[in-house]
Amino acid sequence: FGEEQIRLIAESQKTAIDFIERTIKSHNIECDFERLDGYLFLHPTDKKESLDKELKAIHKAGIEAVLLPVTPGLSEITSCIKFYDQAQFHPLKYLKGLCDAVQKMGGLIYTNTHADKIDHEGVVTKSGYKIQADNVVIATNSPVNNKFVMHLKQYPYRTYVIGARIKKGSIPKALWWDTGDFKVNSKIPPYHYVRTQKLDDSYDLLICGGEDHPVGIADENRISEEDHYSLLEYWLRQRFPIVDIIYQWSGQVMEPMDSLAYIGKNPVDKDNVFIATGDSGNGMTNGIIAGILITDLINGKENAWEKIYDPGRFKLFSKGNVFFREVVGGTIAYLKNKPRDVKSIELASIPIDEGKIVELEGKKVGAYRDKSDTLHVVGAECSHLKCIIKWNNSEKSWDCPCHGSRYTFDGKVINGPANTDLPYYSENEANTSQNKK
Repeated sequence: FGEEQIRLIAESQKTAIDFIERTIKSHNIECDFERLDGYLFLHPTDKKESLDKELKAIHKAGIEAVLLPVTPGLSEITSCIKFYDQAQFHPLKYLKGLCDAVQKMGGLIYTNTHADKIDHEGVVTKSGYKIQADNVVIATNSPVNNKFVMHLKQYPYRTYVIGARIKKGSIPKALWWDTGDFKVNSKIPPYHYVRTQKLDDSYDLLICGGEDHPVGIADENRISEEDHYSLLEYWLRQRFPIVDIIYQWSGQVMEPMDSLAYIGKNPVDKDNVFIATGDSGNGMTNGIIAGILITDLINGKENAWEKIYDPGRFKLFSKGNVFFREVVGGTIAYLKNKPRDVKSIELASIPIDEGKIVELEGKKVGAYRDKSDTLHVVGAECSHLKCIIKWNNSEKSWDCPCHGSRYTFDGKVINGPANTDLPYYSENEANTSQNKK
């Protein structure tokens, strides 16, 4: 991006943190906000030169940081870069505070309302109600109003998280993340990230995430979704004095081709339609940046971040080539190889609490047998662009490896870009179809 733009990017992230802090104070939001230091430490598979190069880039971006020979809080002896004046907070508590503030000032918030159609005129709900709007903002992680353009410039990744109990005072309060595992992928090394959270009088919670992989193709490396939690726990126990694991979950992040979020006017659309996507796991600050930037764009106010975050940009440089080779190539391999074994699978052979792609009357469907031995069958083509869905046994969901759409086991859409449910068939309908075949 160049030094000037990198400084603007760094400034925008710092502005977002400051904005959160001011908002918390002005609206008296209780959300565990605190300033602390952050440590980027060297992964064993990486070279020390990586930290030296990173530090030079950090200083060019105008960020205050220093190189340390030992990483505070880690049982592992390794060098790190210390970032000053970082912050953490509880995002859901903050969001609750924002909702309360909006409503106190006369704003209205409607939940459990499906936006079925979205365009420059406004929104039509699934129930047929119309909401007219001068401006429309789509902030749905992956844009549900955009069929093609944005999905060629970003890719969905699954990221895993565990929560471990740790004795109070056993480690300093800080943020940690490593430079990534180059053995897993030298081009896009998946990294780990760690933070603390208050739990009770005796223990704090150590939240650790990582083990990222492209959505829907976890088993390309012969590792199931569930196994990523074990790998995460092993990594964490090697470095921190944890007691036990009490939580685990996973999430989905959109990785932009050039590493920076897409915030602004929706490409190939009317000037009053805006999107925010491509957060790359930095949604807490990027969400604030989007709020500031899109507000300025709507009000015709000049903003220095506009061109940097412009969703219409397209930079096919070295990172872009890696993006296509590693991510798009993996998806193509999945689409070529995965559907081949569907003919050999019978509905009756599907184990309890597992899902498979099978073929009924020449059509591929997804079949899941729940813990009560009831079969749930859905159409196997994603309602976005007809890619074949993949069963995620960890989340008990159907995931699309092409663009990241996700559905419940009975076909209800839970993550875009798809905005329509999958066809659902009863167990009797499915068994009748397979018997005919």
